[in-house]
Amino acid sequence: MENLAPYTTLGLGGPAREFVEASTAEHLVSLIAEADRLGRPTLVLGGGSNLVVADEGFDGLVIRVVTQGVAVSRDGDEVLVTVEAGEDWDALVTRAVAEGWSGIECMSGIPGLVGSTPIQNVGAYGQEVAQTIRCVRAYDRKTRQVVDLEARQCGFSYRDSAFKRDLARHVVLGVTYALDVSDLSGPVAYQELAGRLGVEPGDRVPLDRARRAVLELRRGKGMVLDPADPDTRSAGSFFTNPILSPAEAEELVARAPGHPRWDMPDGSVKVPAAWLIEQAGYPKGYERGPVRISTKHTLALTNPTGAGTTADLLLLAREVRDGVLEKYGVTLVNEPVLVGCSLTE
Repeated sequence: MENLAPYTTLGLGGPAREFVEASTAEHLVSLIAEADRLGRPTLVLGGGSNLVVADEGFDGLVIRVVTQGVAVSRDGDEVLVTVEAGEDWDALVTRAVAEGWSGIECMSGIPGLVGSTPIQNVGAYGQEVAQTIRCVRAYDRKTRQVVDLEARQCGFSYRDSAFKRDLARHVVLGVTYALDVSDLSGPVAYQELAGRLGVEPGDRVPLDRARRAVLELRRGKGMVLDPADPDTRSAGSFFTNPILSPAEAEELVARAPGHPRWDMPDGSVKVPAAWLIEQAGYPKGYERGPVRISTKHTLALTNPTGAGTTADLLLLAREVRDGVLEKYGVTLVNEPVLVGCSLTE
């Protein structure tokens, strides 16, 4: 049996009953199809950066995706970049910046593989992959067919997608991104990034300048993997920013007048989870046994010495979630995928 902890950025998780690597899309499909035929539980493993695995491990087949390949074609003022699921995401961003392909530069430094980006609708600093994805190639385990899904078929929303809402149905094989051919970034949409760059929101800057600024911000929050920084032994942001209905938003105003918020086009309100957590009494560095909130970023729960367990991490997550609910009436939702475990006790 293969221990899964080394394959996750948290360094947590027990053994897999069976473990195999898929080096091509065809190999990946054949492994999934055969496992489904035999009724064997399967877990498709990418970079492990958005994953929390139970201490008991996974009682089934774990397939680690190591497929490689990038194909590029021109489509007018855009370049279509088709990438195998096992490619490293930040390596793709690095190449895009070097080649003059604009649209994903603000997602620099995000750990993980390309195949996970449409599942989570990965995003940062005002960009998300839903803005650039043209097509997702996937194996549909229900129809037993390889399908090409256009972006409109993927059900993208904030940190969510049809893939995430039904994790058991599709296995992502590759993603095609449509990127602008430009040496300039997309319009800077995030105030913190605009401030770091010394520009106004909506301005555009050279791609490499945007990338450097994003990496500086992420490193300051412990969000760029670094073996020398224990705060990076995390799954990134553990909770998503809550999106409240108008009625829920009014209730929060009554409990926390003047709280930070972003009004959304549909009338809903997004609230920073980090603010809720800190104001509920859980500051950076808050410890619960061998695990803690990052000393740099309130949204990250960390296993700094490697001595923690998944059970330890979930206890801390529940404490934070319950504390925010009690004080503000807002229920925080986990962003990482939980395998064999749950925040429900």
